[in-house]
Amino acid sequence: EKMNSAMSEEPDALSVVNQLRDLAADPLNRRAIVQDQGCLPGLILFLDHPNPPVVHSALLALRYLAECRVNREKMKSELGMMLSLQNVIQKTTTPGETKLLASEVYDILQSSNMSDMDNANEMNYRRRKAQFFLGSTNKRAKTVVLHIDGLDDSSRRNLCEEALLKIKGVISFTFQMAVQRCVVRIRSDLKAEALATAIASTKVMKAQQVVKSESGEEMLVPFQDTPVEVEQNTDLPEYLPEDESPTKEQDKAVSRVGSHPEGAASWLSTAANFLSRSFYW
Repeated sequence: EKMNSAMSEEPDALSVVNQLRDLAADPLNRRAIVQDQGCLPGLILFLDHPNPPVVHSALLALRYLAECRVNREKMKSELGMMLSLQNVIQKTTTPGETKLLASEVYDILQSSNMSDMDNANEMNYRRRKAQFFLGSTNKRAKTVVLHIDGLDDSSRRNLCEEALLKIKGVISFTFQMAVQRCVVRIRSDLKAEALATAIASTKVMKAQQVVKSESGEEMLVPFQDTPVEVEQNTDLPEYLPEDESPTKEQDKAVSRVGSHPEGAASWLSTAANFLSRSFYW
């Protein structure tokens, strides 16, 4: 009976954490989400959720929130935050990409008030620990910067996000909508061409890689047109069923976050109410 009730709550938990992730993707919302009474504790509780996509989505939301420097101290001191991140990293059943993402969030928060020397030592320790749990065959993650032609609104961003989430080896990503860019953290054994193939599969966007020349100038390098075989994320089911996808409901807050902050605020209170009904803290 307990299992049945947990299963019936699953889509709610997943849709709420995905909505929070989408809201956190917009820099305009990051401070408001962290200041809200219910959202941060809720995201921490999602880190202990039995469904792997819920945990991964919560980590992506936290990664977005941690990009805002003024959020870091509050996030770090939030009850259970650092402990829950450690639990995700150390749990043997956590997928490799999720462990790396949790380590990245932990590093950012841990370094928020350290001296440079302490910071470097701590981050090296965390990386070694993450690699230990991932196994010796896994090398460090790398960062790829993509310029994406056609990335010009939130529905396109959601399409791009869905394509990237399906690739095995993608750890995290951040969009810079104003300049049509996406910064992607991937395992070092994943070819950047796989990202271009996934984005091309949307049929409405095309990616080029942003690289720096020897003089420090940025250049756009096109990927070869030959599609690369992309290994799918088989351990993560689809994030949302089609009928619950936030992109389908154009009037909801997610698709209007940037231009209608009051919509985001009202959605946050809805999320907080859901979280307080679903959990005890």
